[in-house]
Amino acid sequence: MPREIITLQVGQCGNQIGTEFWSKLCSEHGISKSGSFNEVAESSPGIDRKDVFFYQADDNHYIPRALLLDLEPRVINGIKNSDHKRLFNNENMYVSQQGGGAGNNWASGYSQGASVENEIMDMIDREADGSDSLEGFVMCHSIAGGTGSGLGSYILEALGDRYGKKLVQTYSIFPNQNEISDVVVQPYNSLLTLKRLILNSDSVVVLDNTALNRIAEEKMKIDNPTFSHTNSLVSSVMAASTTTLRYPGYMNNDLVSLVASLVPTPRCHFLMTGYTPLSSYAHGLNATRKTTVLDVMRRLLQAKNIMVSSNIREQEFEEVSSIYFS
Repeated sequence: MPREIITLQVGQCGNQIGTEFWSKLCSEHGISKSGSFNEVAESSPGIDRKDVFFYQADDNHYIPRALLLDLEPRVINGIKNSDHKRLFNNENMYVSQQGGGAGNNWASGYSQGASVENEIMDMIDREADGSDSLEGFVMCHSIAGGTGSGLGSYILEALGDRYGKKLVQTYSIFPNQNEISDVVVQPYNSLLTLKRLILNSDSVVVLDNTALNRIAEEKMKIDNPTFSHTNSLVSSVMAASTTTLRYPGYMNNDLVSLVASLVPTPRCHFLMTGYTPLSSYAHGLNATRKTTVLDVMRRLLQAKNIMVSSNIREQEFEEVSSIYFS
C-alpha cells in the first residue's frame, strides 16, 4: 500500500519550484499537463506508485496531492493561466483575500497565517482524509521572504500540533550570500524561520541560492542564471530524492526509512544534496558521457556539485544516501 505524501507550496518561491517539480513528475510517470495518461504510458504500464503524490479524480485523470498557498495572487494566477491549469485542484489553491502579500516581512506572514489558519487547515484536513495511509508532508518554501518564511513557519507549527505523528520534510531555499538583498530584514526572516525548522520539522533539505547560481554558471555554462534555471535545479533534486518513494525497490521505499537513514539525532536533520551529471544549456547541448558508479560517487561528494555553500573538505559526513536512476 502506498504511503501518501501531501505537498505544501508556500509563497512565490515555493509555488514556482513546486510547479517545476510536478512538471518533472508528470513527465516521469507519463501524465500529460492536463492530468491524463498519454498513449505510450497506457500501452506500457510500469510498476511506479503514482498514488504517493497523485490521486485519481472521478474522470480518472490524475491530480497532485498539493496545496498552493500564497498571500498575493500573482504566481498562483500565473499557474491558473499556464499549461498546467487543468492539472491542479482549484479547491487546493489559497490566495489571501487582501492580496497584498507579506511585504517580505516574517512577522506579517506569521500574523496573517494566524488569521487564515482555519481555511488552510481545512484544506489540509480534506486532503488528509482523502488518503488511505498518510505518511507525512513535504513543504517547498524560501526562508528569506515574507510568505514562505512567515506563513511557512506558522504552518509548520500548526502541522506539529494537529499531525504530530506524521513526518514533515521541507525543501528550504536559503538566500544568496554573494548579493546584497533589497530586503533589509532578510537576516531576521531567515533566523526566525530557522528556529521553526529546527523545532517543527523532521528533515530539512538545504538548497542554497549561492551554490545553485555557482552550479548554473560553472557546470551548466549559463552566463546569467535566472530563477527559472535555479528552480529547475531544485525540482531535479526533489524529483531525484523521491524516486525510491515512487518506484519501489529494496530499501527506502517510504519517507520514514529514507529520513531514518540520514538523521542520526532529531535536531541534526539539515541535509545537503549533490546532483550529477548536469547537462549544459549552452547552445542546446545535452552532454552525456560514459561513467562508472565510482565516478558518480566521487563527483557527488565534490564541493562543486553540492548545493550548499559549505567547505566540505574540512568536514566529515555522518550519513550518506545515494540514489541512482536513469
